[in-house]
Amino acid sequence: MRLSRILVCALALALAPLPAFAAGLEGRSLGFIWAAPFVGMLLSIALFPLLAPHFWEHHQGKIAAAWAALTVAPLALLKSPGAALDAVAHTLILEYVPFILLLLALFTAAGGIVIRGNLHGSPLTNTILLAVGAALASLIGTTGASMVMIRPVMRANDDRKRNAHVIIFFIFLVSNIGGSLTPLGDPPLFLGFLRGVDFFWTTTHLFVETLFVAGLVLVVFFVLDTWMYRQDGHSKPDPTPDGNLIHISGLPNLALIGVVIAAILFAAKVDLGSFQLIGQTVKWQNVLRDLVFIGVVFASLKLTPDYDHVANGFSWGPILEVAKLFLGIFVTIVPVLAMLGAGREGAFAPLVAAVTNADGTPNNAAYFWATGILSSFLDNAPTYLVFFELAGGDPQSLMTKQALTLAAISCGAVFMGANSYIGNAPNFMVYAIARDGGVKMPGFFPYMLWSGAILLPAFALTTLIFFR
Repeated sequence: MRLSRILVCALALALAPLPAFAAGLEGRSLGFIWAAPFVGMLLSIALFPLLAPHFWEHHQGKIAAAWAALTVAPLALLKSPGAALDAVAHTLILEYVPFILLLLALFTAAGGIVIRGNLHGSPLTNTILLAVGAALASLIGTTGASMVMIRPVMRANDDRKRNAHVIIFFIFLVSNIGGSLTPLGDPPLFLGFLRGVDFFWTTTHLFVETLFVAGLVLVVFFVLDTWMYRQDGHSKPDPTPDGNLIHISGLPNLALIGVVIAAILFAAKVDLGSFQLIGQTVKWQNVLRDLVFIGVVFASLKLTPDYDHVANGFSWGPILEVAKLFLGIFVTIVPVLAMLGAGREGAFAPLVAAVTNADGTPNNAAYFWATGILSSFLDNAPTYLVFFELAGGDPQSLMTKQALTLAAISCGAVFMGANSYIGNAPNFMVYAIARDGGVKMPGFFPYMLWSGAILLPAFALTTLIFFR
């Protein structure tokens, strides 16, 4: 029933025959107060799960709706109803709907892939598992890869005295860094794709940086895990003994992920014409792509046995939460993007100056760290959009003469989401699953001691080598 509600709402947003309005939103006339709902939305996501988790669990949709209303109502009253509808319709129809449908398709398909059996959690085995998970993240998303790989990794290490560090590095690599090579990997990159960044641009322009950071973190993990393994050995009986051969269930879902990729590439390469909807130009090939996403959801549910979903702990809760929160984010960010589009003539002129060299060229190191620091504590998808617009918002320019700037923004958003539990959606999901499985995971600030000690030096080296 909940799934049906998601799909009905998505289709209603995409296809509702409402009258068109043609009103623009002028960012130069907007002051900082217009960013307040966006900031409030992000602070709600960051703080409520820590300070009032029970309240947040039951009222997150209402909170997101309240912040969205505080954006739309003033736009309609102080600008014009047409300006409000045009701005909101643009972000919902052209960005939110395809964004959520992609996540839904990948989430559903990945939820039907189960790795069964058990491996011996030696340092070499653990390093290989983390490397495989990181590679998988760019194919089925950081959320999908995290959900597929976390339980096999936990089973492999459930007889070790200290195993929390394995999950911490799992969050670093599988839930974040590994998702940087395709728009499927992490939500910020898919938003860039929707803005006009070529599908394989991230693959070709972030490959070396990703290989460097992931390789460095894997080496540190192998050394640390080897030391701990020799210190601890196997200190308790193994609840899941080795011996069961590793095998994968749900292979049809891998084919369905291939269908998702094919649909994205098809929509990017062909032109089937367009039509007007609420003042927005909607391309037919994108409608077809989104319908394929919906078809993949139903096909996966049909082809996946219930016991595979049970083995993965599959539920609609995470994707429903993402859909509600991102609806609030996409609406509240509308005036912020307009203000950023005004550049030096807008309210964010000081931020423009902070990431710009004296000669007017972009300061790529500043873009990397500014995007990354905000992505550490706020959601990395809207943070990516903020700095994408700050760098000019022109995908053709950003992919060519400003390629290093776009690479810095992309790497900052994806890599540094690992700095805290709230930097990227899979982080907290992995934390919760590990704790439920008996792993003694560190709290919010102790986790940041780990990320600060391991990741910040790696990011500093990345800056010196690639973005200075």
